[in-house]
Amino acid sequence: MSERIQKILREWGIASRREAETMITEGRVKVNGVITQLGDKANAVQDKIEVDGKILSNDYRPRLIYFLLNKPKGYISTCEDPQGRKTVMDLLPPHLKSGKGIHPVGRLDRNSTGALLLTNDGSLTVKLTHPRYDLPKTYLVTLEGNIPNKIIQQWAEGFMWEGKQTLPAEITINKRSGNQTQMEIILREGRYRQIRRIAELFGYPVVSLHRKAIGTIKIASLSSGKYRTLTIPEMYNLKKTIREMSKN
Repeated sequence: MSERIQKILREWGIASRREAETMITEGRVKVNGVITQLGDKANAVQDKIEVDGKILSNDYRPRLIYFLLNKPKGYISTCEDPQGRKTVMDLLPPHLKSGKGIHPVGRLDRNSTGALLLTNDGSLTVKLTHPRYDLPKTYLVTLEGNIPNKIIQQWAEGFMWEGKQTLPAEITINKRSGNQTQMEIILREGRYRQIRRIAELFGYPVVSLHRKAIGTIKIASLSSGKYRTLTIPEMYNLKKTIREMSKN
């Protein structure tokens, strides 16, 4: 099957999408001996694809990498930022920042913290960012104000929002202190800045938002700004969950 060349390079872990587009515009990518242009397609199995004179093969392909990062506040969940702001890639050592195709899976907004997956496995990224495969994600959230139980119930049961019904969420109140409400939310969908926007809609803005788990993969004692390799059981459970979801 033919696919856009930048997609092939991303899924092979050669480069992020933007890095691949830069490689193509710089004339560093050939297909069957011909320099490619943005928008060109190729078949990774049938065509001879070259990057910097090296033919794509399993020997050339970097090993697949799977990291869990505890994202600090103030970092953008992308490989690069046109405005020059700090990105999550700045938290990796130099030998992992380029040439490995590592990229964040999904996003946490700049002011949120916690669990973020990084990988160069493009196929896994596509599945994890597709709505069909949305894993449950657990958040610790502090809201401004004392949010009433009836609004919590409405939020948990789901409601019509921006023309679409929200999926049910699991919400547990941890503490009401002064003029703040601390709670845990488990979501199974990932609409843009969903928790922050819904909290704002109800009139109880988010003070802090921390993602503590993605599926069964937990931050636990991982320090802010640090990353670790996913364990074998974590990878097994992640791929098992994806297989099970694909059957539904």
